Amino acid sequence: MTGLEIELPRRSFLAMPALWASMARPQPQTKRPPNFVVILADDLGYGDLGIYGHPVNRTPHLDRLAREGLRFTDFHSNGPMCSPTRAALLTGKYQHRFGEAFEGALDDKADFDRGLPPGVPTIASTLRAAGYATGIYGKWHLGYRPPFLPPSYGFDDFRGLSSGDGDHHSHINRSGRPDWWHNDRLAGESGYTADLVTRHGIEFIDRHRERPFFLYLPHLAIHFPWQGPRDQAHRVEGRSYHDLSKLGPMESKDVGAKVREMVEAVDDSVGRIVRALDERNLSENTLVVFTSDNGGYLTYSGGFHNISSNGPLRGQKTDVFEGGHRVPAIARWPGHIRPGVSGQTAMTFDLFPTLAELAGVGGATGSLKLDGVSLRPLLLDGRPLPARTLFWRMRGKKAVRQGDWKLVRNGPEEPQLFNLGQDLGETTDRSGAEPEIRAQLLRELARWETGVDAI
Repeated sequence: MTGLEIELPRRSFLAMPALWASMARPQPQTKRPPNFVVILADDLGYGDLGIYGHPVNRTPHLDRLAREGLRFTDFHSNGPMCSPTRAALLTGKYQHRFGEAFEGALDDKADFDRGLPPGVPTIASTLRAAGYATGIYGKWHLGYRPPFLPPSYGFDDFRGLSSGDGDHHSHINRSGRPDWWHNDRLAGESGYTADLVTRHGIEFIDRHRERPFFLYLPHLAIHFPWQGPRDQAHRVEGRSYHDLSKLGPMESKDVGAKVREMVEAVDDSVGRIVRALDERNLSENTLVVFTSDNGGYLTYSGGFHNISSNGPLRGQKTDVFEGGHRVPAIARWPGHIRPGVSGQTAMTFDLFPTLAELAGVGGATGSLKLDGVSLRPLLLDGRPLPARTLFWRMRGKKAVRQGDWKLVRNGPEEPQLFNLGQDLGETTDRSGAEPEIRAQLLRELARWETGVDAI
């Protein structure tokens, strides 16, 4: 048979037209699902990046990421502290559904024997079931020991710290214990935390470049102890740091210069990760998302100040005012996401349904009853997100948002009502002028609390 001849299978005459028709139609090509890289900074404030208006911090790589992608101006962490947002990011649900412990940061004393329920469906387990390689390098903070470490939640590989903070050089946690793991066992490494996160992230990309992957890089920076890449280790094994010594060996209570080093270390890490994707010709099939787990600290007990910037926002980490949870967020996917700026309101728990839909497994999440919504229509088509009511609660501090209206209830204080469209700094209580809106949001908050607390 010559190269131009086609040997047809023996079929009945009646089958021939269908055969010719199928040959004439172009056959569908199998398209590889996109890769995902989610980079989570720790305690990075809304105004800490150059692209978000910081006058001093040099963040050229994140600024470039924003210019090449979609920059959010109304993106929120699910909680104003570490553990709550991480639980919501991985599960796509309000963290309150997993118990009161997840309203604040897990503590390595009180919470040493608890963690996110092992086996709970996560974005990692969902993507792994769809054939993705899954890796996490950096800060976990959803459990301190097995079985509450990443291998129980769908991650193929984990290197990093389990606790909420560790020395960036010695990797000793607040209780004086070594805290650098490889999967379910302690495996110490030398190096600055941000550098280790980056190196392991690039090695993961190299190992899995021929298949779809989900890479989660939760940085410890800019969380205390406030240490730059060139500093010496501060913590040593066997000593407790459950006092202000946890902050590091500070020469001044003005910590702006030290935090700047840490912000720029995160920026350098992002640059190296993006460059690795570009050099391996993976960028056009990789969605990169960058955000923070909560707002930044402005001041800290003991007189420490000039720590972070939340721009024009009121409040700081631990608050349910905007400064506690409105955070920088950038999504970059060349050829798919049109560069620009979005004022649409989104939250960390939206990432799970977004990645699942983009991976083609969104239908598999229907039974999970996720609280987040997919951002795909916004990211790929520029369509607005559906109207919804959003909630924050950290024990006695509560907030509810509906459109531009936001109600804040700080413990026993009278609820305050703000119109964020007119008053982003939450300076003027509109309760007296809008009693019906205030009453409606209080009802929404009560209804939501009844639902999420029904464990």
